[in-house]
Amino acid sequence: MDCKATVKLSDSSRQEKTRTQAKASEHDIDEGEKYLSCGVLDEEIGGLHIKFGNSYKKDDFMVDNLQDWWNIITPTEQQNIKLILIKVNNGSENSGIYTQFLNRLVTLSDRVGISIQLLCYPLDHSKYNPIERCWGILEQHWHCILLTDVETLLGWSSRMTCVVTLTEKTYKRGVSLTQKAMSGIEKRWERNLQLPKEDIFIHPI
Repeated sequence: MDCKATVKLSDSSRQEKTRTQAKASEHDIDEGEKYLSCGVLDEEIGGLHIKFGNSYKKDDFMVDNLQDWWNIITPTEQQNIKLILIKVNNGSENSGIYTQFLNRLVTLSDRVGISIQLLCYPLDHSKYNPIERCWGILEQHWHCILLTDVETLLGWSSRMTCVVTLTEKTYKRGVSLTQKAMSGIEKRWERNLQLPKEDIFIHPI
């Protein structure tokens, strides 16, 4: 699971030197809406779920997309899953020490009744995350396309073999749990003694 860099909707070339076939504005337009995307790649079946939104790249946005992924897989597939293993890039919004992200994963584990293992790649090693290849393919799909509006953004993203959704939900910045609140849920997970911040196992109730 990972969030892609924010894309600004405008008739500019997004500073790509290879986009010479499209007639773009010489300068970026400051007023353009900005959209971010979160992807969930199911390595077992090769399925990809991408959610776009124009709010903040936060923990809640990522876990909401993970919940959406769970909702679209079939009941049979859900029954065959014994563990949800999540690989993330150890960013500021999804690290193994970020309180709201861990809190949301605990809630999700309880909701689906399945254990969740969170694996965080070391800093500056995000290139090893398999979903990074999907972002490269996405760039190829909208290569030379001016992303002037959200319909164009979603349309060209849908040309990939994936599920594309859009949320208009507004996410707040700075959501975190107090130390007292965290102490109440910390017993719900186990940290790897050798990698306590990078390998966390969450048990459902």
